[in-house]
Amino acid sequence: MQMLQRLCVLGSTGSIGDSVLDVVARNSDKYVVYALSAHCNIKKLFQQCLEFNPIVAVVSEPHHAIELQAHLQAVQSRTEVCCGIEALCEVVCVAECDTVVAAIVGAAGLLPTLSAARAGKKILLANKEALVMSGALFMRTARESGAVILPLDSEHNAIFQCLQGCDPELSGVERLILTASGGPFRTRSLASLRDVTPKEACAHPNWVMGRKISVDSATMINKGLEIIEASWLFNTAPSRIEALIHPQSIVHSMVVFRDQSVLAQMGNPDMRMSIAHALAYPQRITSGVAPLDLSQLSALTFEKPDLVRFPCLELAMEVINQPPAASIVLNASNEVAVDAFLSMRISFTDIVRVIDRTLQRIDSAPVNTIDDILAIDDQARRVSRESIARL
Repeated sequence: MQMLQRLCVLGSTGSIGDSVLDVVARNSDKYVVYALSAHCNIKKLFQQCLEFNPIVAVVSEPHHAIELQAHLQAVQSRTEVCCGIEALCEVVCVAECDTVVAAIVGAAGLLPTLSAARAGKKILLANKEALVMSGALFMRTARESGAVILPLDSEHNAIFQCLQGCDPELSGVERLILTASGGPFRTRSLASLRDVTPKEACAHPNWVMGRKISVDSATMINKGLEIIEASWLFNTAPSRIEALIHPQSIVHSMVVFRDQSVLAQMGNPDMRMSIAHALAYPQRITSGVAPLDLSQLSALTFEKPDLVRFPCLELAMEVINQPPAASIVLNASNEVAVDAFLSMRISFTDIVRVIDRTLQRIDSAPVNTIDDILAIDDQARRVSRESIARL
């Protein structure tokens, strides 16, 4: 009899977490939820606890833990509530957890994801920041512990499927192509971008995503971060990874081989497809994704990104060729700038100005330990906030 796979879902109330739990519910004979975590969406986390009955639920702040515990006790739930980053790092390491879904947005997901790697877990990685910030350390930790890293991002999962898990250096790979929708402003006039509202920036044309990643898609900095992530995941030089805008979001990424064969992974734009693949790998399970009807597709088009329209992508492409500290600064300054934009303290076009100024003000520094990484991240956030105050 096949044992149930026991999951810890970090960031369960976000869009990725929602999709993971949807796939789990469709395959309840194969998976059981050991732990769920959320930042502050207590109402949604409570409902998830009622449905999936986890052993542990982790939240960020003590007052949220007290609130959630009271709700759960009122319905006589067995779920134990914990709070804080230390609790997150502990829960991913327990023997009762087989698989960790790393779906916390941003740098906040780094420490628990690294803890899971250190514990040798199977990690379904949606938190690209773990590799953007600590690529060498993270991959070395995973190798030493025997952790298995399976990508959840649709682009990286597509490349993984095209490579069939092989090392690109051993399978004749010439380059990797990450596709991008181009976001909601691919054809909008450049002059009007300063007037973009958070609501407009979060209205992604193809994907249902959280607010932060939606803005990253609108600026296309997400594609730069994804190239850094792909470089570490697939042991491939950034110079052999490129991005193409594909507005239809049907081809999720491609691999070009030395004989000029091109393998592409296709499907409707629905994260449950890559989630189901990673959960069941090397088998296949039901995802709930609608079938792709090729006869209904009028066209599949591709174009190179316009770096005048997407200056954040241009900055990210420059950072890729700099020492690792620059990637940490890029990520931290972007997180601060996007948060400021979403709270309407800066304009959409100010995002790139904040990132650029922060990159210019912080000198390169050694990146050997987690303390080095966190120190650079903290410095970049302070400098970014100072830049915002001066805009």
